[in-house]
Amino acid sequence: MEAEIIAVGSELLTSQRIDTNSLFLTDQLNALGVEVRRKMVVGDDRELLTASIREAIERVEIVILTGGLGPTEDDLTRDAVASATARKLIFREDLRQAIAQRFQRMNRKMAEINLRQAYAVEGAEALPNPNGTAAGQWLEHLNRVVMLLPGPPHEMKPMFVDQCVPRLTRLLPAQVIRTRFYRVAGMGESDLDQLIAPVYTKYTNPVTTILAAPSDIQIHLRARCTTAEEAEALLAEVGPPIETLLGDRIYSRNGDSLESVVGKLLTERQATLSVAESCTGGLLGQRLTSVPGSSKYFVGGFLVYNDFTKELLLGVDRHLIDTQTSVSEEVACAMAEAARKRTGSTYAVSVTGEAGPESASGAPVGTVYLAMAAPDRPTESRRLQLPGDRSRIRTFAAQAALDFLRRQIS
Repeated sequence: MEAEIIAVGSELLTSQRIDTNSLFLTDQLNALGVEVRRKMVVGDDRELLTASIREAIERVEIVILTGGLGPTEDDLTRDAVASATARKLIFREDLRQAIAQRFQRMNRKMAEINLRQAYAVEGAEALPNPNGTAAGQWLEHLNRVVMLLPGPPHEMKPMFVDQCVPRLTRLLPAQVIRTRFYRVAGMGESDLDQLIAPVYTKYTNPVTTILAAPSDIQIHLRARCTTAEEAEALLAEVGPPIETLLGDRIYSRNGDSLESVVGKLLTERQATLSVAESCTGGLLGQRLTSVPGSSKYFVGGFLVYNDFTKELLLGVDRHLIDTQTSVSEEVACAMAEAARKRTGSTYAVSVTGEAGPESASGAPVGTVYLAMAAPDRPTESRRLQLPGDRSRIRTFAAQAALDFLRRQIS
């Protein structure tokens, strides 16, 4: 079976609100063997919402709507589903009583406007909502299932798990979807696809999806079968050849971020880390400290954005900066060594470069040097020439520094 998800609410069309419900629902549906074919966000427009529901019902067997079940005039989901299915809205005394009882438990008077939430689409089964006043609805229509779920995640998630999953399980054929998930660093999307396409293009099941972000590529393998064993067998057939081709460019097989992987490597070795950043402006330290528990291994860093602070805070030799420039292998190594010495950390990594739009050192914009100081071995360094504007170069540089660190520690 296939599904579409419609998130309802004009607030989701602004930059302040993000639809996260569809991510949860997709994960739940995939576990049941349901393929999500489309997700959309529709604002508080009755005609547009009605048309979207009607079209979804024509395309797929399962339609899920989230949001628009509140008591105000702009909560249009009930009305739109009734119009799309040519059914009436019926006032339900049981729903009114449930809403009234919730207000009583909160020692609040129920406003007259809340009676709008006591209406249900004709023929729909009410889904209780212990966490709010908006009851959900389960409607079977023309061999289709339409679910009306509240928008707040703390109401929607338990309702779907407790009320919808058991109902779906009874309707669905025996089918499961299993996935493998790789994250890759150190190569571009086109190079990666050229390398692994001869493997995955042989198969229509599993389906392979490649998602690219700056210096970070995700590969999703999704097998769809009647049993979990069959799906896992397919993944076991396709996955290993891809892993062999990509080698240590794969840094995660479970979705973990690169900073999380680095943190685990440091923790396993009971090692600590410090950083010295110039062109990334603290981005590397921010990513490392975004991981819960990073204080166990991350001791701190130096944000040395000009030559004076490189000399003042790290003690980098001014003559070295003047002769080699601040964007050089020699200065990158001196920064890493000084950061390690001054913090007492096991490892230290440094980043210095030209993020643009103009160059202060004479090096081409996009030139970045990385260095890592470690115990019992010479300081390692790497020169990069990164593409893009200022923001992309900084993002690429931070990702490259984390991957450089991962490889050196490993």
